[in-house]
Amino acid sequence: MAKRKLTGLSFEIDKLTRSIENVVTGDSFPTVVLPLTRDDLKTVTRKNSWLFNWKKEFKTQGRSVFKLTIVDNPLVIQGLLCLEPGTDHVVMHLVESAPFNLGRNKVYAGVLGNLVAYGCKRSFELGFEGNLAFISKTSLIAHYEATLNAIHYGSGRMIVNTAAARYLVDKYFPQ
Repeated sequence: MAKRKLTGLSFEIDKLTRSIENVVTGDSFPTVVLPLTRDDLKTVTRKNSWLFNWKKEFKTQGRSVFKLTIVDNPLVIQGLLCLEPGTDHVVMHLVESAPFNLGRNKVYAGVLGNLVAYGCKRSFELGFEGNLAFISKTSLIAHYEATLNAIHYGSGRMIVNTAAARYLVDKYFPQ
């Protein structure tokens, strides 16, 4: 089996919120993270301006893809996350905001922070103490250190450790 080339993730945390926040009104909306379904794959395509091939991630053995939606609007996907359990941590392979949540005219802030927090939550649930690893583009290492308190440990490899993960989970998923 051919090895996949490791490329760094290139996502920017716009704001850490308690849910997601409408950028125009400032209103917050409670969210839920659920597994992506086969039916969802019809809408999260490059043809619909999504950047990644989510069907490929969905079909990759050992990986799980999750969708972020607003509680009262579950049919509209706000963002996607691909996770895979490692030996002592969870690996975040991909994370993406919906096309309408990108750039200057985005509708909601906090989408990616919410999804990263969910990755940490899954890590706690799987017994990995919240540890979430990912590979970063070099230009974004300082951004992840500042916004997520992630630790850079070489070659673009980053980890959100237990303390940083607990902060994110408590912020987005209060008991």
